[in-house]
Amino acid sequence: MAAALVSADGTILVQDRIATPAGGADEVFAALAVLVEKVRGEARPIAVGIGSAGPLDAVHGLISPVNIPGWRNFPLVERVRDLVGVPVTLGVDGHCFALGEFWTGAGRDADTLLGIVVSTGVGGGIVLNGRPLLGQSGNAAHIGHVVVDQNGEACACGSFGCVETYASGPRMVARAQRNGWRAGEPVDAAVLAADAADGDELALAAFDDGAQALAAGIIATAVTVDLTTVVIGGGVSKAGPVLFDPVQAWVKRLAQLPFVTELNVVPAQLDNAGLLGAAHQAWASIS
Repeated sequence: MAAALVSADGTILVQDRIATPAGGADEVFAALAVLVEKVRGEARPIAVGIGSAGPLDAVHGLISPVNIPGWRNFPLVERVRDLVGVPVTLGVDGHCFALGEFWTGAGRDADTLLGIVVSTGVGGGIVLNGRPLLGQSGNAAHIGHVVVDQNGEACACGSFGCVETYASGPRMVARAQRNGWRAGEPVDAAVLAADAADGDELALAAFDDGAQALAAGIIATAVTVDLTTVVIGGGVSKAGPVLFDPVQAWVKRLAQLPFVTELNVVPAQLDNAGLLGAAHQAWASIS
């Protein structure tokens, strides 16, 4: 969990982070409250923005992040409002990533962009004409669950052949190991990326499969909302050319309609885009 004080121009004044504790809802929130108090110190914030893994209920301020079992329909907005005493906004973490990169990062010169976070899962967000595309429930643009192969592998969401089943770090590692790469070893996506950079054919094939799925999701989104800029971040994106070269090649192959042939796919520039996007939400809510 991360927190920051952010000025109106996107400057981070103070920031800190802690590991999310195991335990029940109140234990997790108590740790967050300590972090918030530490970061704000003597400052007097005028609004708070929250970015959370989903699914979430933005209308009622409830979150049920898959990676925090203790929080199910947890009233985070109400609890933070009670703690800080100022207006609170809530958004999906992928939306906040996209907003952060739009505000001060790789997408700052674009009016419309798709932001993608490739990590243990695949999340995303869209900024459309300078505004986040939220959808009726606040969960729009979840590119990780765009189906790119209806006969594909089962996804944790219950569907089949989602982008995430091919492009997330753990899924790429699992696929490579099934094909004989470092079988039985306790490895992760960073090791896979290092081996791919060294030319390991099985590691390269896993990244190519993931890149093809990502590109298919990107094109499906681009032809739907008519965008030209895609920013990719998250832990897996640190693989660099091992990921971006095949993604760009597959995008070029799949983007055939005239209005998406000039798609610009670039790496994220910020280490803290999610924090900045959450802050952008907060500033927008009071401006």
